[in-house]
Amino acid sequence: MAFQKVASVSELPPGSTKVFEVGDRAVAVCNVDGQVYAIEDVCTHDGASFDQAELEGCEIECPRHGARFDVRDGTATELPAVVPVDTFKVRVEGEDIEIEI
Repeated sequence: MAFQKVASVSELPPGSTKVFEVGDRAVAVCNVDGQVYAIEDVCTHDGASFDQAELEGCEIECPRHGARFDVRDGTATELPAVVPVDTFKVRVEGEDIEIEI
């Protein structure tokens, strides 16, 4: 596995989420107060994308049914989801946000 650049720090301000294709996976990259996290872009409840999701603190809410996940570790924090989402290692090298897949 190798790290791949997905964005620049300036493209992902605190409190925002963007979805990127990394290899053959869609990844939601989230900036929580300057700390960057990456989760698989699929709600484990119904397969929805987090592209239009709200990020509140360290939790992201699926826009379809309101399931919530902690972006730091993928834990499902609100029903109807009970299965966690996959997470990925993130590093920031200078201005580059890189994801390991």
